[in-house]
Amino acid sequence: MSDTPEKTEKKDEKAAEAPGMPKAEEPEIAPDAEAKADAGAEGTETEAEAEAEAPAEEDDASPEAIARRVAALGEEDETEKIARSEEEKLAARRAKMKRGKKGGLEAAASKRLAKIAEKATPKKMIATAVDGADPLLNQTAALSKWAKKNQKGVSTVVLAAVVALAGVGGYNYWQQKKETDASAELTKAVADERGRIGDPDKEKEDEDSKNGPKDNRPLFKTVDERRESALKKFRDVESRFPGTGAAILARLSEGSLLLDGRQPDPAIAAFNDVRSSALGTVDAEVRGRALEGLGFAYEQKGNLDESIKTFKDLESTVDVLGFKELAMYHQARVLEARNSAGDKDKAKDLLKTVHERINKPGENYPFPYLKEVADDRLRALDPSALPPKQNNQMGGPGGNKMNEEQIKKLIEQLKKQGGGGAP
Repeated sequence: MSDTPEKTEKKDEKAAEAPGMPKAEEPEIAPDAEAKADAGAEGTETEAEAEAEAPAEEDDASPEAIARRVAALGEEDETEKIARSEEEKLAARRAKMKRGKKGGLEAAASKRLAKIAEKATPKKMIATAVDGADPLLNQTAALSKWAKKNQKGVSTVVLAAVVALAGVGGYNYWQQKKETDASAELTKAVADERGRIGDPDKEKEDEDSKNGPKDNRPLFKTVDERRESALKKFRDVESRFPGTGAAILARLSEGSLLLDGRQPDPAIAAFNDVRSSALGTVDAEVRGRALEGLGFAYEQKGNLDESIKTFKDLESTVDVLGFKELAMYHQARVLEARNSAGDKDKAKDLLKTVHERINKPGENYPFPYLKEVADDRLRALDPSALPPKQNNQMGGPGGNKMNEEQIKKLIEQLKKQGGGGAP
């Protein structure tokens, strides 16, 4: 008599637990399964869903079908029991997959994706929130946006700035070139003013017979010829380069030459122009030379009161070493010439002051001739004011005293070298 289905199941369980029988091992997942996880995970889920949706069909390999066949055939042998046990395990795994649990490949794929996500770090942006808080960056960004929005206006402003800079650079270059050219022409005029007087033919013979250095100064036959040549060149500088420093200095030299030519009125105009010029305003020495020349011009014209007044102005307004003493000496000269009541006493006092100031220890005055001429004039007014002059002072060959003509000639030479003043 055949066993019932319940008995058959119990027999199968005991056969599976028999100690002598080897246990079936579950298939292991190959090591390279993780590498294929990305490709197979999706397919596995799709198959599982398809199996879940498919209608359940009768499986000949299922335990129930096998049990029925065993029941029909009688007692199963050991091989059939092992096969049935493995089929049951396989069926159990399929059932788990149908309930939505992940299989081996799907689980490996999920772990792999998680590791990749952990390793990936977000890339830092160029401008961070901290960077955005920088006022300089904010202002730069705002300026950039404004420039783009007002591109046409910005381009116009930039172009105008470039044109302005180019204009300033061009003007500066032109002004510098103008000053350079004016100085070159002024040098030529000064060379004529200091030119030699003599016979050109004789000078040429003397130069040919001499082996020494050649004198390259311009040569003129007369003083008047030299003066006219220099005047022409000074006036050329004034007309070609108006407003330049060279033109103002040329006007100052023109006044001196007019004074030498006994033309006081045009000389007065020239000296007044220099005194009121831009250079005369900022350069005390230029203003002092203009005032000194103006005093000479009034003296030459016979207006001694205006001459004394001008020299007093020179004494009080020009703060340049030596000019105060020079102005006092000129006042004494004109006072002596005017010879009004008390003028000689005033002249004597002025000359004594000049003597004291010039002979003060440690002082180095720029007008070396002033000491001698001032002391000589003081001795003439009051012989007791100073000790008698020694014969070897200011003497010529053999220590003889220089005469008045020699003194005037020396002063004239010093004037032409920038010394100033006349006795």
